[in-house]
Amino acid sequence: MEKLTAKKILVVGATGGIGTHLVKLLHQSGANVFITGRNVRGLAALAESIGLSDSKLFAADISVSSDVEALAGAVSSEMGTLDILINAAGIGIIKPLEQLTTEDFNRSVQTNLLGSFLLVKAFLPAMKEVKKGLIINIPGVLGKVPMAGAAAYSASKYGLVGMMQCIREELKRTEIRITNIFLGGVDSPFWETIDLKVQKEKMIREEEAARAIWFLCQQPASGVVSEMVLQPFNHQAI
Repeated sequence: MEKLTAKKILVVGATGGIGTHLVKLLHQSGANVFITGRNVRGLAALAESIGLSDSKLFAADISVSSDVEALAGAVSSEMGTLDILINAAGIGIIKPLEQLTTEDFNRSVQTNLLGSFLLVKAFLPAMKEVKKGLIINIPGVLGKVPMAGAAAYSASKYGLVGMMQCIREELKRTEIRITNIFLGGVDSPFWETIDLKVQKEKMIREEEAARAIWFLCQQPASGVVSEMVLQPFNHQAI
C-alpha cells in the first residue's frame, strides 16, 4: 500500500458527514490536506479541530466555473500539483417524476455532474504534466442501479460514471488513476430532506464510508482499483 505521508490531497465536500471523517483520517495519516465546500463556517471549524491553517481551506460551489477556477488557483499556490483529488460533494433529490421539477433536475446535474466535470477540467492538466495522480469520485450505488424516485439523481450519477470512463480512456498513456466508489445506504444527512422510510440504524456509518475512501487513497502504485462497491449487508442492490 502507498503511504499517505506528505501526499497532497484535495477533499471536496469536506464539511459533509463522510468528508469530515475522511479529512480527519487523512490528516492523521500525515497527508497534506486542502479542504473545500460551500459551508464557510463548517470549513473553519473543521480546520480548527485538526490544526489546519486558513491557507488550506477555500469556500467554493463546484457547480460554478469561476469558483472552481479560483479554487484551483488557491490549491496550486498553496500545494502545487495534487497527488489525489477526492470529490465527496453532491446533492440528492429523490421524488416521483410527477413531483420532480425542472429546477430539481438541473440542480442535480449541475452539482453532481457538471461540478465533477469542472473539477476534473481544472485539476487534470497539472496531473497530466507529471503523468500521475489519483481521482476519486463517489457516484453512489444509484450510479449503477435504478430506484423509484431517483430519476434526476441517477441521471447525474450515471452521467458521472460514463464521463469518468471516457476520461480514463484518454489517460491510458499516463499513470493517472481513476476510482469510483459506489456507496449505498450511508447514515448521513443525505436522508434528512428525503421523504422515505429508511432504517438508518442498519446503514453504513459515515466513518466506515470515509475509511473505505481513505483505504482507496493508499492503493498500490502497481495497480488501480477501478471501482469499489460498499453497501449495507441487509440491503445489497448489486
